[in-house]
Amino acid sequence: MSDIKFSVLGYSESSARIAVKARDFNIIIDEPASFGGEDKGPNPVEYLLSSIVGCLNVTGHLVAEEMGFTIKNLQIKASGSLNPARLFGKETSDRTGFKGIDIELLVDADTDATTLQQWLQKIELRCPVSDNLAHDTPTALSLKLAE
Repeated sequence: MSDIKFSVLGYSESSARIAVKARDFNIIIDEPASFGGEDKGPNPVEYLLSSIVGCLNVTGHLVAEEMGFTIKNLQIKASGSLNPARLFGKETSDRTGFKGIDIELLVDADTDATTLQQWLQKIELRCPVSDNLAHDTPTALSLKLAE
């Protein structure tokens, strides 16, 4: 298969809120009032957690079908802790992002526990968002001045 390019475009609405266009979808990313926002949508790190949950869902169902079993019910919980000090310009030895992300999959499927462990290993390997979080991904920021 050849590469597929994905892109989004964001328009800043305030210092804490941005409206993002992804294909035909409008997404609001905002901070809670405690971080200077109006709480009109999830914040960026909540979207990051949502991204891995969504990707594991798609990948999980795809792999289950390939392995010959059906997922009757799947619940995925992702959580992580971070220190916001650096974000707010304070000195810290902590990294800016999550120190770790814990993901719990509660699955009801018509297969045994051994098969589900194999399934879990496969989806972790094949989920693009999980891959991006587990490995360094080159990120290039560039600046254009408005005319």
